[in-house]
Parts: sequence; C-alpha cells; structure tokens
Amino acid sequence: MADLGGRITVERAGPPVRVTGVTTLPDRRLLLVHAHPDDESIGTGATMAHYAATGAHVTLVTCTLGEEGEIHVPALAGLCAAEADQLGGYRIGELTAACAALGVTDHRFLGGAGRYRDSGMMGLATNEHPRAFWQADLDEAAAYLVDVIREVRPQVLVTYDPDGFYGHPDHIQAHRVAMRAVELAADEGIAPAKVYWTAMPRSVLDAGLETFTESSDNPFAGIESADELPFGTPDAEIAARIDATDQYAAKEAAMRAHATQIPANSWLYSIAGNFGGEFMGVEYFTLAVGDKGPGAGPYGWEGDLFAGIAVDGAQRSPVAAAGLR
Repeated sequence: MADLGGRITVERAGPPVRVTGVTTLPDRRLLLVHAHPDDESIGTGATMAHYAATGAHVTLVTCTLGEEGEIHVPALAGLCAAEADQLGGYRIGELTAACAALGVTDHRFLGGAGRYRDSGMMGLATNEHPRAFWQADLDEAAAYLVDVIREVRPQVLVTYDPDGFYGHPDHIQAHRVAMRAVELAADEGIAPAKVYWTAMPRSVLDAGLETFTESSDNPFAGIESADELPFGTPDAEIAARIDATDQYAAKEAAMRAHATQIPANSWLYSIAGNFGGEFMGVEYFTLAVGDKGPGAGPYGWEGDLFAGIAVDGAQRSPVAAAGLR
C-alpha cells in the first residue's frame, strides 16, 4: 500500500466526510472528478456504488455547488440565482444524501465549498462571474486536486472527456483541471495508474433511438440519428464496461436525492421503470492514461477499472514515463 505517512481514519457517522486522520486506506482507491452535484449520480452512480460496496475507497471531488441549476421543486424556486441565490447551499444537502445512497463516505468540494461557482451553460453571462469555474486559474485549481491525490493516492481517476461529454463549460474545465492535476502528480511520482473518461457507446445510443421511437416519453424526440447527438463514442474506442446492475437501485435513490435538478416525472425514471438495472446499472468509459487490462467481447472491454493494476501497495505512475495521450 502507498506510504501515506501513518494510519488514516474515516469518520463513519453523519454526512459524507473527507479522510481526516492517519491510517491505511483500502488497497483499491478510486477518485472521481465531477462538475456539479448530481453529475456523479447520473453519470457514474452505479460505478461508485459498485466499488464502495466491494470495499474500494471511493473519493468524489465536486468542482462547484451548482448554483445556476434549474429548480424543479416549485416551493424552492426562491433559492434560484436571480433571487436568494441559495441553491448551491441547498444542493450540498442533496449531494450528501446522494453520497449516502451510493455508500460513498469521502466527498469534498474542489478548494472547499463555494471556492468555484457554477458557470451556467456555454455563452451565458454567468460564464464571466469572477468566481465562475470556467474562469478558474488552471494550475491553482489543479493544485487543489493534487492535494487530494497526495492524500488518497488513487490508482484510478475518472472524469469527463475534453468536450465535457456534452459541452458544458464546467465539465470541460473539470476535465482540464483533472488532467493538469495528473500531470502535476506525475512530477511527484504519485499520479494515478489509469485515467478514464465517461463515455456512451454509439451502439447503445443507436439502440436507445430505436427503442424509444414509439414511446410517448421519448428523450430523443426529433432526433433521427445518433450522429445528431453531442456525445457518443465508437464502440471500438470504449475501454471499460462496468456492469453494476445490482446497484441500480442505489443509483436511482441517489438521483432522487437531487430533487431540485431531476423532476420526479423525469424520463430517466420512466426508462428505469421499464429497463431497471440494464439502464441504470451499466456505465462505460474510455481510457485516457495507462495500460488497458484484460477484457472480454469483440473489443476487449474491461469489466473492472482496476484491471491490470497491481494493487499490492506499489503506486504505479506510467504518466511520468510515457506522458499523457
């Protein structure tokens, strides 16, 4: 196990908390970097619940409080940015509940809660807010993340692709910050052995378009081809498929914790009702840094993000030697 300078204690009671003392963490350590509260549940909730349930140490870093999000609870409309501007504080509680549903006990905000503000969608005036994450100094923000890497020593890091999956400025910035942090950590010899980006295989999108064509609750209404969507990865470029269908209920519970952002009648829950674990419990990733481990199927998709990593305590850092690709 990586030498963390002694023993680390993780507080178990109350809301999700950071590692606070000194002891030995589990052999497998996973770090996820997300832009806003709810991104973790929608994009990687099943994966997080899977690894937490199997004994890995799962650390979630959220870059903003999501102050510019829509509010789908009418009674809370006054929290919006244009009025009380208290949505971010409220969403801390939602994220706490979501982490509890996923079994994640180690969560932090990048640089501390409120250090960076939700930038809103691309091109809006909110992008120019002085605390907007989109405006963050890259090295400063990355240094905050290196602090987490230095403490936890994750072998695997998960974040978004260079387009932030669908182009949101905070997702793009989270990608930039995470990848810069990996570079800086490599200089210290503590970089994660593997870095994955969230992804959606083109075959899954094509199947979804076909499945929901006749549905009255069609999330792809008006879209005739997956090529029209702002995301989608060729199957041959997918590196890992995490089958956590036994955790789909945990993922759904985490999503429901984000009630201000995901309405109770969301098409996501309708699909979950029809397809259950098959929809909620399988998540996909491309490999950005590190060596692909053993896999299966026509493209050799890994079934474990730690595939090929010797988790016997030796911290590998291929980035330092090979550079980012």
